Amino acid sequence: MFIGYFTERPYQDPKSGFFGATGKPIMDLSVSNASYDSHLGADLYNRYLDEKIYAEEMGFDGLMLNEHHSTAFCMGGAMNIEAAVLARITKKAKIVLLGNILPLWDDPLWLVEQLAMIDMISHGRLVSGWVRGTARESVAHNIEPHFNWERFQEAHEFIIKAWTEPGPFRWEGKHFQYRHVNPWVRPYQKPHPPIWLPGVVSRDSLEWAAKQRIPYIMLATEMDPTREAYQIYRDTAAEIGYEAGPQNLGYLWKVHVDETEELAEETGRKYVQGPSNPFLAGNEGTVNPALGVLPGLTSRRRVLPTQAVATANRGGRGGAAGVLGRPYEQQINDYTIICGTPKTVIPKIRHVLEYLRPGSIFFWDGDGAMTHDDAMRSLRLMGSEVIPAVKEIAKELELPGPFEVDPATNKPMEQDTGSDASA
Repeated sequence: MFIGYFTERPYQDPKSGFFGATGKPIMDLSVSNASYDSHLGADLYNRYLDEKIYAEEMGFDGLMLNEHHSTAFCMGGAMNIEAAVLARITKKAKIVLLGNILPLWDDPLWLVEQLAMIDMISHGRLVSGWVRGTARESVAHNIEPHFNWERFQEAHEFIIKAWTEPGPFRWEGKHFQYRHVNPWVRPYQKPHPPIWLPGVVSRDSLEWAAKQRIPYIMLATEMDPTREAYQIYRDTAAEIGYEAGPQNLGYLWKVHVDETEELAEETGRKYVQGPSNPFLAGNEGTVNPALGVLPGLTSRRRVLPTQAVATANRGGRGGAAGVLGRPYEQQINDYTIICGTPKTVIPKIRHVLEYLRPGSIFFWDGDGAMTHDDAMRSLRLMGSEVIPAVKEIAKELELPGPFEVDPATNKPMEQDTGSDASA
């Protein structure tokens, strides 16, 4: 099993008044950056990097980064910069990018070069994920939404060719044209870094990943619709002649470990505080109506079972009573948040693994209104007790990760995959 660590790196400034469940509801893309404090931001960037370093020390296999734009809930507006820093200051953990928003790149050759450099500096530890991006990203970067899926697929095809075929060559596509493609920096891993795809909404994206034999990572979704979406992946794989296994599937969800049950609950409730985040149920900002109807961004019929559950509760503090979309207690009951001491957390993680059977998992922690001390306590206990126990459970349940069984071939990987891991 592959175990990774993730946080959205929220911009935490209670003085701004925009502090999720404990402050004013935020309408997406409506908050001015006039309230941004650069000194606070600098401290937060370094705090989150320090936590990533400690996560590696505590035994996490991967350090996951993501990217969102023009919003306070995620400071990763240019995650490749963060990845480049991690490539130099970490030693063993994979740097998992979930992921670069391919449709935003008017010049994907820059992305070819940036990611190859990260892979080189890290000596082959890059996992390069793609995403199509939300409506927020299309608006923030002025990208026509109805070309989103076309641009995604063409950019992927171009990047793989630029990584794997010697240049120079020409590229004459619908959305990208190059007279001369010959990137001097090529990836450390051969034929190229692993490609993974995270998602929640688009059935087209999931089926595309299955056809490409690319691992698919579900992002903080409820378990029943997640299992249904996994079955769509397996069915698609079977249609083209292979059996998808745990190595093809991953799951991200909120897990916090603490020294006592009382402290765990007190800290766990901070998930639904902090800057409003549409992906942290119970901490939703108010949806901007314009973002829900961008033409052509995603097919409204070709959606996953997880889509309705993931989006139905967005809208912030509803009604006079200020009821949250999905209260903390509900998320505890449905296992989308797991909080407690190692003794109580490990059996709950086991339940999730038995029910979903992913080969890759990511613990989403240190988020919302959680402090640095909150994050570090949890990381320490994960390293000393939770990760070793989960690894044993995964062996018992036969849940190989994508660095144990190759998703592209279903064959066991070599012990040292540092120079030849591929999607």
